Amino acid sequence: MRSYSLRRRLLATGAVAVVVALAIAAVGISLLFSAHVERRALAELSVQLDQVLSGVERDSDGKIFLSNQPADPRFNRPLGGLYWQIAVEGRLLRSRSLWDHEIPLPVDELADGGEHVHMLEGPAEQSILTVERSVVLPARLGETPMRAAVAVDRADLQAASHEFASDLLPYLVVLAAVLILAMAVQVAIGLRPLARVETQVANIRSGSSKRLGEGFPTEVIPLAKEVDALLAEREDEVARAGMRAADLAHGFKTPLQAMLGEAGRLRDDGQVKHAEAIEETVETMRGHVDRELTRARASLHRESARCRVAGVASSVIRVLNRTSPGNALSWELDVLPTLEVRAEAGELTEILGALAENAARHAKSRIRISARETGQIVEIRIDDDGPGIPPERLAEMTRRGARADETSTGSGFGLAIASELVEALGGKLELRPGNPGLSVQMALPKV
Repeated sequence: MRSYSLRRRLLATGAVAVVVALAIAAVGISLLFSAHVERRALAELSVQLDQVLSGVERDSDGKIFLSNQPADPRFNRPLGGLYWQIAVEGRLLRSRSLWDHEIPLPVDELADGGEHVHMLEGPAEQSILTVERSVVLPARLGETPMRAAVAVDRADLQAASHEFASDLLPYLVVLAAVLILAMAVQVAIGLRPLARVETQVANIRSGSSKRLGEGFPTEVIPLAKEVDALLAEREDEVARAGMRAADLAHGFKTPLQAMLGEAGRLRDDGQVKHAEAIEETVETMRGHVDRELTRARASLHRESARCRVAGVASSVIRVLNRTSPGNALSWELDVLPTLEVRAEAGELTEILGALAENAARHAKSRIRISARETGQIVEIRIDDDGPGIPPERLAEMTRRGARADETSTGSGFGLAIASELVEALGGKLELRPGNPGLSVQMALPKV
């Protein structure tokens, strides 16, 4: 299944949203600035047109001329980008900047003093913004109608807009970085309750807590309630399953005891071989029953279970020292007295008992039991100096009925039962070659 990070998805989506929003804002601001520049240009053109009209006079020959030229030097520079033009009495007066060009004013009707704004093609294929006004000269100038226009090259206006956009870009980049950083902080704060959920779930797995509890944001409370309800249902199911397993195991005990009684009667009648076969079968079945009882207790009490490794190991060593193989061996215990695992004492006794008994059957002179704490687990090792097991057979030795020495006594269930119990407690059991002998290593949850 493909996994993904909710944090990364939120950050990526938010970053794209910020960039798109700022890009749209940049376009909008640039358009507003262009419109503002154009309005300012029209206002200036109107002022320039007033200056042009105020300089209209008649010379001694009765011809209209412009006595006062506008002060802006662009009017006197050929193709300078700022132009004026007057059409009066069949003549065309124009600024030096127009050179031999003419502003192509459209044919339209204007009232006296009326103005029109045009976008026209000017000299050298320039796009020019033009303000046109129709006026009637005063009586001293003959009350002659006149059509005047002032224009500016739109390239200058567009250049101003582009410069504004270029100046705006670095600020937008900084703003985007600040917004994305703020969004990252917001996402981190918003997802913090999920981290608390993860911590609570880990606490439930470790047994330090039974429920997620309350105190979550409104959006997380439904999830917490559903998880707590699921945990409650699971506890009930596990309890019922454990009780059924215990009832089943107890139900087997009476028939097994009856079979032992029958074996005793066969032995008294001289049928020793039949009695021994029945007793061996009963002992094997009793081992299964005891194992299932232990597993049932493990499932019922795992969260509250705890015991000290050193005390259980010492008890196992004392028992095995009373047996013929264990009494002939040297036992070494290297475990801190306060080291605890999440298991009942009976469960750990059964595990260590099976492993230590197996080691005692094969060891030559010594057995060492050690334990150490590593993070949230406790690693327990049982090392013997026996002949060991070939590396290629180590994996199969935890299967039921497997025996390293087919000539030895035993049902071959010890390592398998121990492995299953360790897994039932949430741990793991491994067999590794020793130096010499066999090294049995298991990891159990720490309290």
